[in-house]
Amino acid sequence: MKAARLSRATTRVAVGVAVPVLLAGLTACSSGEGADTVSASSGTASSSSAAVDPTSAAPVAQGPIGAGCDVFPAAGPGSAAAIATAPVGIAVSTVPQLSTLTQAIIAANLVDVVNTREDVTVLAPSDAAFAALGPDAVPGLLTDVPRLTTLLTHHVVPGRLTPDQLVGEHTTLNGDSVTVAGPAGSPTITADQTVPAAVPAAVVCGDLPTANATLYVIDQVLAPAG
Repeated sequence: MKAARLSRATTRVAVGVAVPVLLAGLTACSSGEGADTVSASSGTASSSSAAVDPTSAAPVAQGPIGAGCDVFPAAGPGSAAAIATAPVGIAVSTVPQLSTLTQAIIAANLVDVVNTREDVTVLAPSDAAFAALGPDAVPGLLTDVPRLTTLLTHHVVPGRLTPDQLVGEHTTLNGDSVTVAGPAGSPTITADQTVPAAVPAAVVCGDLPTANATLYVIDQVLAPAG
């Protein structure tokens, strides 16, 4: 899954869907087919409400943490205050720098899965993270639903994790694992766990609560096992 670097201009062409259109898709489309795909690929994703430690359910944020929190508007749609009351799929769709992830969620028919699954942590690749995959990667992913579903569910782990809890090894919604290194104030994921396998993934901005999840924006796309 390695490819040449993708120019920003090409990325904008590949994923250039206006945020209002994406938001309409997230609020209107049905993703029963996507939920079935998740169930087939991972026993942990057979329902929209996973059993988690009840102590993780409260959306208590310590942050936000990270040097790149300007990816979120200071106020209005997409701001930390606004996304706190929205399901995570809709919350993501209102953040301009997460437009590629929004399009991927829609393409994989995972809208209902991400909006209704309770108490999870989402490691959300930014547009720059997708751009690093190369010129053919994003268009190819958007047309390969099984592969896209595996990729996206690898970025979701059970429980609303604080930065301290995020550091460590976690089983993902895809059924494989991801290991996050400290310190808690600036978590990273080693390069060999990313798709480009060139540099570690860093948390750009994180510990942001939504209605059903805690969000951490990362600057690399993570690679599922296998």
